[in-house]
Amino acid sequence: MLSLEEGTLAVKTARKVIEEYVRTNKVPRVELPESFNGLSGVFVTLKKAGELRGCIGYPYPDLPLGRALVEAAIQAATQDPRFPRVRSAELDQIVVEVTLLTEPEPLRVKPLDRPRHIKIGRDGIIVEYGLYRGLLLPQVPVEYGWEPEEFLEHGCLKAGISPDMWVDEKTRIYTFQGQIFQEKAPRGEVVEDRIDPTLDKCELLD
Repeated sequence: MLSLEEGTLAVKTARKVIEEYVRTNKVPRVELPESFNGLSGVFVTLKKAGELRGCIGYPYPDLPLGRALVEAAIQAATQDPRFPRVRSAELDQIVVEVTLLTEPEPLRVKPLDRPRHIKIGRDGIIVEYGLYRGLLLPQVPVEYGWEPEEFLEHGCLKAGISPDMWVDEKTRIYTFQGQIFQEKAPRGEVVEDRIDPTLDKCELLD
């Protein structure tokens, strides 16, 4: 967990990296405190006029938070396959958001019991079936008003498999929680928001 001060720094760092990279194609040097040296999963989300403009991140704590933050920021602005690269002219309209993830943990219950062990608004999910994998952040089912079964179905769809595959014993379900920091307006005040009803689906970096 980060403090609001640290979360603000994370968002401002992501903003700095995005703006510099979009304008110059170079990664700026950033200096972060020791608390950013620990391994952590992180997603960087960009929104424009309330709509998703890019979202990519690392679901597992494989990299130091500072490095993962910088890489996810660049990828969210330039590599999300659903959107064109962010242009310099858009930077004044884009809101930057950073979500820190707890380490995903396997949901060790019988497949049919999975919905009862997922709490909407608290848990995000990762659905894995062989080489297929999809992630939905905790905010997504809140936005769409999904119940746990619907959440699992859409997690399967995100993974590219049939929506009813969550009942298959070969399908692995992982849950995690998120801590969200976001700008209230482009380059504006940063606030912590545990549930963001405007967040859409995100892409994963391996």
